[in-house]
Amino acid sequence: MTSSGERAAYWRVPGLALEAMDARFERYAYPMHAHDTYSFGVTDLGAQSFVCRGGRHVSAAGLVMAFNPDDPHDGRSAVHDGYRYRMLHVGVEHVREALADAAPGTVGLPLFAAPVVDHPALARAVARLHATVTGTAPRLVVEERLAAAVLALSRHASTSPAPLPERRGRVDLTAMERARRLLRRRFAENISADDLARAAGCSRFALYRGFRTAYGFAPSDYQRDLRLRRARALLAGGTPPVTAAAEAGFADQAHLTRWFTRTYGITPAAYRSA
Repeated sequence: MTSSGERAAYWRVPGLALEAMDARFERYAYPMHAHDTYSFGVTDLGAQSFVCRGGRHVSAAGLVMAFNPDDPHDGRSAVHDGYRYRMLHVGVEHVREALADAAPGTVGLPLFAAPVVDHPALARAVARLHATVTGTAPRLVVEERLAAAVLALSRHASTSPAPLPERRGRVDLTAMERARRLLRRRFAENISADDLARAAGCSRFALYRGFRTAYGFAPSDYQRDLRLRRARALLAGGTPPVTAAAEAGFADQAHLTRWFTRTYGITPAAYRSA
């Protein structure tokens, strides 16, 4: 994605669940979305603002953004001149393996209580791994720096579940989870609100209100996010965009391209060739 004031580049590491992005945005704004990976970023210039876990946060130069898997968030510039940042997406399996090696017997994956962390050493570890992925470093160096970054990040996280916001305590999370499981199984299908309400055992209004409160998404937005994740995985495996669109449940390739570019800041074709 390149235009005046808007630029994004992407890299994927073959054989590893590890991706990197380098972007400079002024007016571009991310819609609410989530990743099934850990996502770590360092802001280099300016500042960006985003909503995550029910609150608005700002990441200025030198701060680290730390998103847990399935953390809904958006993003936009917090300053007039825009911002530049580097982002890493790390598969859950790499985090689990690194922690198992470093601390045998550890139970649970690390979770970040706050999505913005102010720690220079942590920022350096993320930046070093990013430079390795985007450069021409040997595979062994990539894997060593990946392990070092995961361990540095884990020191700023907890393996205890993060406390739920107060408003989530008034929602039947078991019912909402039934609806979410149905969406995960049938995300590519044309599911109705009645289908989800029956699965949850509540009215359509209660479903909409409860789902947004529990997961930060409207059900339709969550379904689209699942479709985008599936298309992303297919594209990473070399599937052409037109085929990925059909298999993920999008109406056509244009529909996929529009939402993929808006959500990830890069076209499906560019992501596939990253």
